Order: sequence, then C-alpha cells, then structure tokens
Amino acid sequence: MTGRLAAGSLILAAVCATTAVIVFGGHGDEPVTHDAVPTALAEITQQDLADTTTATGIVGYGRERPLAAATSGTVTALPAIGSTVRRGGVLFKVDQVPTVLLYGKVPAYRTLRPGVRGADVRQLEENLRELGYRGFTVDDVFGRESTRAVRKWQKDLGVKQTGVVELGRVVFQPGAVRVNDQTAGPGTLVRPGSPLLTVTGSAHLVTVRLDETEYRLARIGATATVRTPAGEQVQGKVATAQFVVNSDQAGTTTKVELTVAIGAVGYDRAAVDVTLVSEVRKDVLTVPVAALLALSEGGYGVELADGRIVPVRTGLFAGGRVEVSGQGLTAGLKVGMPT
Repeated sequence: MTGRLAAGSLILAAVCATTAVIVFGGHGDEPVTHDAVPTALAEITQQDLADTTTATGIVGYGRERPLAAATSGTVTALPAIGSTVRRGGVLFKVDQVPTVLLYGKVPAYRTLRPGVRGADVRQLEENLRELGYRGFTVDDVFGRESTRAVRKWQKDLGVKQTGVVELGRVVFQPGAVRVNDQTAGPGTLVRPGSPLLTVTGSAHLVTVRLDETEYRLARIGATATVRTPAGEQVQGKVATAQFVVNSDQAGTTTKVELTVAIGAVGYDRAAVDVTLVSEVRKDVLTVPVAALLALSEGGYGVELADGRIVPVRTGLFAGGRVEVSGQGLTAGLKVGMPT
C-alpha cells in the first residue's frame, strides 16, 4: 500500500511513527514503478522559493538614547519635542553656549586641541568638511590647519574663536536625531551628567521582536515587507538586529529584536504586519510538501502520474512547498497527492 506523510515540521514525527512507508525494489536514485497510479495530482513547478515569517511590529523611530549635559550651568535653550536636528544643528544651550550635533560613531570624550590624534579628530574634520569648511586635510591629527577651520566654524556659531573644541561643545551621533522628550527645561540648573533630552533616529523604523529560535531572520540588509493599517504594502530592509534579554518574576526570556527601515509613513506607534525573508532559492523545482513519500530505506520520494516513484533530494521548505531534485524530474510533470 502506498501511504503519504505530512512533511515540513511533521515529517520526522510521522516517519518515527512508521504509519506509512514505501518499499522499493530498486537501488539508489533509480525510479521504481508502483502497481497503482495516483488519482489526485499536483504539478512540479520551477520557481523562486522564499522562506518567510510574518510577525507584528510597531512603527516608530527606534530605541531612545539619552543626551546629558557635559558642563555645569543653566539650561537656556532646548529643541522642541518631535523636531529633527541635523549635522551642525544646535541640540541645546547651557549658559547660552550651544552644544552642536555632529555625525560619528565615536562619542565625544575629551577636549580636541592642537596636537591631539585619534578617530574623534578625524570625525570632527569630516564634519567640518561636510559643513563647507576647507583648507585642511582630513586625518587623525589636529594640526594648525584644523585649528583655523575650527575658528571659522566657531565664528559662524557666534562663540569664542579659540580653535579648541572643549568637551561638551559637540555630541557625536550616527546621524540626524529626532527629539523624543525633554528631561529638563529652560532654567534648570545642571551639572555634567544631568539628563536633558532623549532622542531617536530621524527615519521611520518598525521594531519587531521574535523568538530567539528565529535568529536566522537577523540578517542586516534582508528584505522585508510591511503591511500598514490601511492595507498598503511598504518595502523595507532590516537595519539592526540584536538579542534582548528580559528578566522578571516569571524568569528570563531572550528575544531577537529587529528594526526595519522604511520610508516615511503616516503612522506612529501603530501595529503593522512585517514579513521577513530569511532565505531565497532561485529557479528551483518544487512540489507540495504533501506530495513527499517517506521511503523505507530513508529519505523521500515522489510518485509520478504513471505510478513511478522517484527518490528526491529535498532543499528549502517554504509556503507549503519544498525544493526537490531527482532523476528525470522537470517542471510540468505531475506528482501524486494524498486523497
């Protein structure tokens, strides 16, 4: 008797239960003819096969980041909540002295003056160049030409032209920031470390949390499709991926947190469906998973419309279909299905 087993996540369980196997009289990958022919048929297709997962995400701007004062004094100016600050813009003022946003990965941690060297010097010079200042070489050395460029920049800011960038005068961030909240207000007395603002990135992101077993989806640059509350489909790409550990009275759980970069949408803090692609197999032969037969000698096969049983090698399982290859299999052939 020819029996058929469900495949995918249930194949192993079904095989172990030994409820249905096919006994071959042939050898290796050679087809064997079966006495009966199948009555229900499906077509072998040649197509792209994608492994996808759909999860719920929240539209926002990504994780909040705190910004703190680096000097003592009185807060005299803060940007409005919801506003965007870009390179060269003022993040806040303490005693009417501005702290300016510049782009870079290395945080500001020291005073930059003639003679110092390092990646933070290069970041400063890269920003000065992007802001239109010239006459210096972008490198890791704060030289005389760098000092002259800093003085010109300070003149345009309306501050003392010292040629020295004191700690607290700039904040390095990866890019433009959106002001999420003010944690102080004008007139507040602050000291180094006093919180002033929380910021996020300026671009819309969808944050998705998945079980840690789905870490395969954590591929930076992978394609994602976002379905908005209005039913629109927006294309995006995975921008960040990290493991997040939460501990509470119930115990410790680990999740994979992804952010998906999308264009501007008219929603904030809205729940959306996010379809993530973990793997794509191009131009492969596929059959319905239910068409697979478990073979007594191990592995799987498919039964053709004429009763021949062909051993197959399986690949990606996705969307109810499975990638297969085997002797004589071509697109358009019919395979048996359970009835």
